[in-house]
Amino acid sequence: MKVSVTDVVNFLEREGFGEAALAVGAKWSCLETSSNSDELHVETRLVQSYAPLKDPYGAANMPIYQTATFAQASADEFGDYDYTRSGNPTRTALENAIADAEGCARCLAFSTGMAALAAVTRLCKAGDEILLSDDSYGGTYRLLAKVCGKMGINTKYVAMDGHDGPARLEAAMSKNTKLVMVESPTNPMQRVCDLRALSKVCKKQGALLEVDNTLMSPLLSKPLTLGADIVVHSATKFIAGHSDTMCGVVCVNDPKLGDALYFSQNSEGTGLAPLDCFLALRGLKTMALRVYKAQSNAEQIAHFLTEHPKVTKVFYAARPDHPDHDIHATQAIGGGCVVCFTTGNVAFSKHIVSTTKLFHITVSFGSVHSLISCPCDMSHASIPAEVRASRDFPEDIIRVCVGVEHCDDLIADLKRALESFTS
Repeated sequence: MKVSVTDVVNFLEREGFGEAALAVGAKWSCLETSSNSDELHVETRLVQSYAPLKDPYGAANMPIYQTATFAQASADEFGDYDYTRSGNPTRTALENAIADAEGCARCLAFSTGMAALAAVTRLCKAGDEILLSDDSYGGTYRLLAKVCGKMGINTKYVAMDGHDGPARLEAAMSKNTKLVMVESPTNPMQRVCDLRALSKVCKKQGALLEVDNTLMSPLLSKPLTLGADIVVHSATKFIAGHSDTMCGVVCVNDPKLGDALYFSQNSEGTGLAPLDCFLALRGLKTMALRVYKAQSNAEQIAHFLTEHPKVTKVFYAARPDHPDHDIHATQAIGGGCVVCFTTGNVAFSKHIVSTTKLFHITVSFGSVHSLISCPCDMSHASIPAEVRASRDFPEDIIRVCVGVEHCDDLIADLKRALESFTS
């Protein structure tokens, strides 16, 4: 009988060994992998992820099946594929590789991260209610407020972060609550949600828990092992990793959930195209190298910013001074590549963003390139200013999305920008 880390943690909690359960969870739960791993490390499996799918020529890389249709053997004999909207061998290879990395039963690849999130909301119907963590990506806010609202689906915004987050979630839930959607850490405020505790609340109330794991990648956190029902990634970010394609993935263990999500994908034609699948597969092979290097750079940059006298506050979940560092340490390995900070002055922040030379001014993260932006003007501009203010979202916040360049060069670039401003 296979005993999972989750089984061990739950047993220790039941027997009253809470601290031991936290220690086990912190050390191992986010590393748990699928039973098909053959004990290989994830870094090896990512590189070796391509398995020939009846390829007669033994291609070293997954071929791009750039076709809309597939010929059948006869009027009565049908192959695995008939139409690329419904399925494609290149897409299947990508989905299988990500499912292995995430440690889930099924993965579905979508045309964008937002298409993936939209498919998750299709699990709801008119009259249902979605609860969204109140510090979420602007695109998610727009989807729920402007699109789902027109479909008769109500959305509530709840502060689910911190030790009190689960209690606030339970208080906000109603008999109509169908779906709870969270990020941890949130982007860009780096607020941390206790995924295990939120999962228990959701299960008690009969609601699904969806976790957007984009900021962590499949390498740094595995929310399905912590009790989540659905995990979403904007695979444009860490998975593909080169800012040259757009894609999203949804990961689940429940077969019925997988079938329902596939039905929406097939019905609405949101499956990822073969060429984009190929680009994501290519990026997946180097994901471990990129994620660990970018995270190492981010840790050093967070330390530099914390020590700089012109920086008023640094937001990075892996830092010991983060208010919910203890929660984050039990469900993730490190803080990822996104570091945010404030200066106390919007003009100063915009000067920094405009003055750096190595950081591209753009949205997104998880690329080999380092990026920088003022979220209030870019990634979170779709959230009204009054809503941002009500959620303590600083207008002067800067988001630094760290890449894989030499860290000394990145720090020197930020230092020049910080010290060149005159009020």
